[in-house]
Amino acid sequence: MTKRMVSLFVIPGLVAFIGCGKAPDPGAPLPKAPAAVGEANAKPYPLKTCVVSGEELGKMGEPLRFIFKGQEIKLCCKGCDKDFQKDPDRYLQKIASATGK
Repeated sequence: MTKRMVSLFVIPGLVAFIGCGKAPDPGAPLPKAPAAVGEANAKPYPLKTCVVSGEELGKMGEPLRFIFKGQEIKLCCKGCDKDFQKDPDRYLQKIASATGK
């Protein structure tokens, strides 16, 4: 009798706890990630080349993209990110002079 009562209450409880709903569709597109803080107000990157190396963006894969002091930055690779972080104001000045500001 107790085994029957356990199976009457435990099994449905487990199914309800674990869930029996429809699994997500693996082919469905993922929701777009929210924009980074300050990204909407950032000045767009004006160059077609990496501000550090001068390489054409996209030649070495997807450019590294981030916002720094309200300016969108695009670099060709992680190696350039290391150089950028050593003296970011120098590269911000290069971008500013490229836009004439």
